[in-house]
Amino acid sequence: MTGPRRDTRGIVEARELFARVRFRRREPHPALRPYLEHYWLIDWDLTEPYASHVVPHPSVNVVFQRYADEPARAEVAGIGLELFTQKLAGRGRVCGVQFRPGGFRPFAPDRPVSDWTGQRLPIGEVLLPGRDEETLRTAAHAVVDPDDEDARVAALDAFLLGLDPQQDPRAELAMELVERVRSDRSLRRVSQLADMAGLSARSLQRLFAGWVGVGPKWVILRYRIHEALERAEQAEQAGPADGTTGGTVERPAGGPGGGVDWAALADDLGYSDQAHLVRDFTATVGVPPSAYTRAAR
Repeated sequence: MTGPRRDTRGIVEARELFARVRFRRREPHPALRPYLEHYWLIDWDLTEPYASHVVPHPSVNVVFQRYADEPARAEVAGIGLELFTQKLAGRGRVCGVQFRPGGFRPFAPDRPVSDWTGQRLPIGEVLLPGRDEETLRTAAHAVVDPDDEDARVAALDAFLLGLDPQQDPRAELAMELVERVRSDRSLRRVSQLADMAGLSARSLQRLFAGWVGVGPKWVILRYRIHEALERAEQAEQAGPADGTTGGTVERPAGGPGGGVDWAALADDLGYSDQAHLVRDFTATVGVPPSAYTRAAR
């Protein structure tokens, strides 16, 4: 990994969100980078409530959060199967850890990652079993309380390094295969991925259930929808330049742009026709592509 991702994949109406919150991505400690995508940090101070929407990645997240005057808390968010909506109001702060798909199991090796899919659980139930509530609260406050951003990143590093992740060849294989799906649009079928891995389709399914948390077909479809979302926003509104320094990615608002050729996009993403892309897009995002692009203008 050469630094935090700069794309907006998975964030619905990213420009609207970035106009309201301060959003950054930060790199973790070098020893953690084989397992993690990045840290993501969000701070807000809103005069009116705002609902953010995310099409989840095939990634587990650990989320440390503080809303208004409530005590800080931390949870493990398994892979979300549906559109995730979070209402933001007043002041708040979230410090998140996005694991690479396949990268979470070394931190919680005793159970398959599919056990956490679709769930949001207190961190004590997954990563710190047996710890009392005061210890868990202290861990959460150690991450979200510092005003200095570097101190928050250091606290995340310390927390995760303290979990002592163990090297796992199956996790490494799962991460490699998911990365191939993300980067290679020609991978459109589970059979192709199984052949590439030298596994039967059933063995591939077991690997993904145990170390990724969802099946390979789900991952393939989800990444194509992520790209469709990002391409739609880029076409409708010219994206802003990144204000990137020292591994931090800032996301301000940008300006207007052109339209979307959905038939061409469907072909580019490997769909047999536009109707299949429209169906998957609507099922995932909740509105058809035409309605989404009208809202993005």
